[in-house]
Amino acid sequence: MPLPREESKLWTPAARVCRSASLPFSFASFTAVGTTEAADSQTGERFPVLVRYEVSKALGGPREALSGDITSAFVSLGSLVIEKDRMRKSVFFICWTLLSCCWSTQAEIFTSIGQMTDLIYTEKELVQSLREYIKAEEFKLAAVKSWANKLDALTRVSTSDPEGYLAHPVNAYKLMKRLNTEWSELESLVLQNPAEEFISNMSIHRQFFPDEEDQTGAAKALMRLQDTYQLDSEAFSRGKLPGMHSNALLTVDDCFDMGKTAYNDADYYHAVLWMQQSLKQLDAGEEAEVSKADILDYLSYSVYQMGDLPRAIELTRRLVAIEPSHQRAGGNLRYYERLLFKQLNEQNQTYQPPSEEPIQLGTYSRPQDHLPEREAYEALCRGEGLQMTEARRSRLSCRYQDGKGNPRLLLKPMKEEDEWDSPHIVRYLDVLSHEEIEKIKELAKPRLARATVRDPKTGILTTANYRVSKSAWLEGEDDPVVDRVNLRIQDITGLTVDTAELLQVANYGVGGQYEPHYDFSRKDEPDAFKRLGTGNRVATFLNYMSDVEAGGATVFPDFGAAIRPRKGTAVFWYNLFKSGEGDYRTRHAACPVLVGSKWVSNKWIHERGQEFRRRCGLTEVD
Repeated sequence: MPLPREESKLWTPAARVCRSASLPFSFASFTAVGTTEAADSQTGERFPVLVRYEVSKALGGPREALSGDITSAFVSLGSLVIEKDRMRKSVFFICWTLLSCCWSTQAEIFTSIGQMTDLIYTEKELVQSLREYIKAEEFKLAAVKSWANKLDALTRVSTSDPEGYLAHPVNAYKLMKRLNTEWSELESLVLQNPAEEFISNMSIHRQFFPDEEDQTGAAKALMRLQDTYQLDSEAFSRGKLPGMHSNALLTVDDCFDMGKTAYNDADYYHAVLWMQQSLKQLDAGEEAEVSKADILDYLSYSVYQMGDLPRAIELTRRLVAIEPSHQRAGGNLRYYERLLFKQLNEQNQTYQPPSEEPIQLGTYSRPQDHLPEREAYEALCRGEGLQMTEARRSRLSCRYQDGKGNPRLLLKPMKEEDEWDSPHIVRYLDVLSHEEIEKIKELAKPRLARATVRDPKTGILTTANYRVSKSAWLEGEDDPVVDRVNLRIQDITGLTVDTAELLQVANYGVGGQYEPHYDFSRKDEPDAFKRLGTGNRVATFLNYMSDVEAGGATVFPDFGAAIRPRKGTAVFWYNLFKSGEGDYRTRHAACPVLVGSKWVSNKWIHERGQEFRRRCGLTEVD
């Protein structure tokens, strides 16, 4: 809705500056927050001025705090009338520098549960530091109270008859002593700051704290889990997840913040779900800092964006009833009513009152996204849509595998079992011992960095939103365990690892996933592995280094397979046919981790060196 004329004039310059900074949304208003100085135009005297900023989404959306990758922006607010005191008012021109809302820290912590565990111990240390600070403050306060009690009793006596009190020379001396010495000691006591040690400790740890990106990433991860495993907001809010129930609860304010995260990303579908849950808990009597009017403000506008005008009107009416002077609600309500009336006239329909049922998962359709097999992929993650029939399963078998007479496997052959017939996927049991797994995790943890994907056009590794994990690359020279694991993979598969990529260790974070992808390079990306000079990825050897309580399966949407993580086991498949052509059926994904911490390690084996180990086939699909 348009702003009042006088207000739009005031905020236009600031809005122009923010638009020039390429923020991801448009503005209907702008207010600033910060401190600066102004000078009296007559005397030159300077004094502090508090300035506040907020930005609004277009068409009456709730106001949002300014965010983005702005390092600094110079904003001219124009002529403002600033009250220096109640006797005088002057007009000043104020120029000030708006610094970034947040500083850059070690971001993307949320992408690895392994690294997030360090934060648990950090928080424990900070709690202990906080308790020591409280104890010091209590000791200081007790000492000050003791002083106050003693001096209170003394002043009652002295003020009852000042001259009579001072007539005694000892009293006169002690008064001089108190005011000259003892009150200074009290002043020093009061000025002592027990918080310094706590603040110092905080400053040391703050550089490793999660930042805004981590909080947003974790919130989006919960929404991803909500979608994939079809969990309603109340289930999350009450700690009810498949197979478990915990006391990890979300408050009204937590749900509201979740909704705001979605709203700021123009994800009105999830904004509606979480604002609705926040409102539901507030109506149930739960205490909160956020007001009902704020929740309704976001909820009504998000419902409007989802195209549900009758419910948007009803919610906005509730907002107006609670806060009649709300700056946008009245205008939005009139706009929604006019729009609905116009639509009903065009469609020759009568008004239908909105449903009284609360908005839940399934009330609105989730918007389509970039992934064509989204529904099939998520169904497999839930254990639905599996294509392994009993008749087909009966043809699978298990056996001992000695690597075609490999000396290292003759005395202790590997246990091999079929997971899928075509394409052939096998699982090996007892591939890694607990001690080997812990050593690999120990080596990888300090090296973990946001997992990357190879750009199909340039071959350069880059991060992607569809891969939420952290990974590290380990060389054989790093530790004998790594060298031993590489050799074991070679013995089991019969393929050389001399041209394989390094052992990649990955740890998935909150809602960690890797959406459907191919491990091999396709014909439209011939240079994906050109820099390596070892040809395409002929096969994948995937070690599971942890059990996962819920979620985290490896699924193949093309043929409906789902392979569950089992600690110490590994799965193996060929990405290429013997002809060298890619097997497009091997498109696979790592489902979001619902509960638990998922550790895996990959060995991607390349074509070069396999010429006499895996001979070419006679046809394209051999």
